[in-house]
Amino acid sequence: MSPLLVFAVIAGYFLLLITISYFTSRNADNQTFFTGNRQSPWYLVAFGMVGASLSGVTFISVPGEVGNSEFSYFQVVLGYVPGYAFIALVLMPLYYKLNLVSIYGYLQQRFGFFSYKTGASFFLLSRLLGSAARLFLAASVLQLAFFDRFDLPFWLTVLITILLIWIYTFRGGIKTIVWTDTLQTFFMLAAVVASIYMVGTELNLSVGEMFSTVRDSELSQIFFWEWNSPVNFFKQFISGGFIAIVMTGLDQDMMQKNLTCKNLGEAQKNMKWFTVAVVIVNLFFLILGALLYFYVKAKNIDVPARTDELFPMLAFNHFSPFTGIIFLLGIIAAAYSSADSALTALTTSFCVDILGLGESKLEQTQAEKAAAIEKNMRMRVHIMFSALLFVVILAFQALNSDSVIVAVFRIAGYTYGPLLGLYACGLYTKINLKDKWVPVVCVMAPVISFILDVNSAAWFNGFKFRFFILIVNGALTFLGLLLIRKRGQSE
Repeated sequence: MSPLLVFAVIAGYFLLLITISYFTSRNADNQTFFTGNRQSPWYLVAFGMVGASLSGVTFISVPGEVGNSEFSYFQVVLGYVPGYAFIALVLMPLYYKLNLVSIYGYLQQRFGFFSYKTGASFFLLSRLLGSAARLFLAASVLQLAFFDRFDLPFWLTVLITILLIWIYTFRGGIKTIVWTDTLQTFFMLAAVVASIYMVGTELNLSVGEMFSTVRDSELSQIFFWEWNSPVNFFKQFISGGFIAIVMTGLDQDMMQKNLTCKNLGEAQKNMKWFTVAVVIVNLFFLILGALLYFYVKAKNIDVPARTDELFPMLAFNHFSPFTGIIFLLGIIAAAYSSADSALTALTTSFCVDILGLGESKLEQTQAEKAAAIEKNMRMRVHIMFSALLFVVILAFQALNSDSVIVAVFRIAGYTYGPLLGLYACGLYTKINLKDKWVPVVCVMAPVISFILDVNSAAWFNGFKFRFFILIVNGALTFLGLLLIRKRGQSE
């Protein structure tokens, strides 16, 4: 692909996003930014959440990971189903009943100030690290497709990547995100379907032959029953359920979209159709991954050391220019549909949970002045998180050696575990806590989990936790919270 063509595709795409932002952010205030004024149609939220949930990690990392672990990732996806059901039937009624802007406000009402700040802080840390990993993928593709042609450094690619997000989110926030995510999900789904068809055509396979070839290959094995295997079915399935709960139901980013729906019924309808779509789309990504490995074998192409680079390498260097354009649109859409909402959610959580914006009770004569002050503060926070993302992405490039999807789930295992323990304790016990000790418990649990994870093979006869460490972390947090309960109370 020529650099000029790549530039035209990228420029046209972001011009469209900025245009959407202009129309959705007129007369926007903090309530528009944080809640979308609770007027989002459920079907737009459901469709857009598919792209935000999958992100560029799924688009690139899942197909590449097929060569390492076959279709075992689908065991995790199947676990999402009961996890999403729990969100729709338990968590969302709670959030709507309490009329929350930030879902971590529940922890303040249930346990107190320190629990609230601890929960919000762990979300900020987890989403910052996870979003950096996702944006790293997007920046890497742009670097390969465009910036390398002019010998421009990676840090400049990252800077431009984040700046583009900031431009179309800084005014409209979540209201803009609901609409841009819908567009970006469409591009992502169109790209994966078109990619499957084009790779099959390159292999001279009809649509029916593609699916039968994948089905009959060793790469399509889904279920693994060996207990010591890191991809054992029970570990993957159970982990998938808890991953869905923490990375969607206890995640301000994903729940902020749900809370823009008009009422609980529409939000639950959104979750039902979102669940169906996520399972189907993930299966398509795995099928695409198998076809990519068939292609490199047929053409005698060396597989890159980092499997995340397989799809981009083929799209830009071996497939037709049209396929390269489809891929470029797909990865940009997938990566930005997750990253833009993450930046908005980070800003919302910090403003509401840490700074307490919107909590003050003012006289009517002061309201307009206070709103202007809070809006300016929110915009400064938005810039601050943009800068933090820039720094963390560069650190991620220097330190990470895993495929990005593995890195994202490893991060989630350590940073969402305390949230899992806090909400489990709040929902399923009646105890009150010695609130000031909650931060200590929530820091110690991930530390102990890390020690167990690193030494699990030696200590537990070859057993490896992998994604299961999330559950261990949550359980340790839960047990720690029981130790600091106020005495004289029953569970």
